[in-house]
Amino acid sequence: MPSGVRGALVQRVSALPEGPLDISWIPAGTPRLPLGRIRLHWEPASRAGWDVTAHLGLATTEVLLASWPAAPDNWPRMVRPTLHEVTGLCAALAVATVALDLSNRLAEV
Repeated sequence: MPSGVRGALVQRVSALPEGPLDISWIPAGTPRLPLGRIRLHWEPASRAGWDVTAHLGLATTEVLLASWPAAPDNWPRMVRPTLHEVTGLCAALAVATVALDLSNRLAEV
């Protein structure tokens, strides 16, 4: 990862097994992640491969979503299924939250 960055913000995860992960760099001074967003961080492992971690932004904090210690060089292919499922789940929860808020507002009328 370039110097001066905190990690990579996952912008999009392809549904295809060999599909790409679209990311943007997060500057080191950036505060916590927005709700439902995923940050990846990777660094060389002590013996071989890469130590990769994924954090998920929640309403008031960030939580460790997953870690892949000593992942092989093709680690993006390995982490893609997890990231794809979590981004889908976060999108579904966002839609459900909006629907619930709308339902509550309509019930008050």
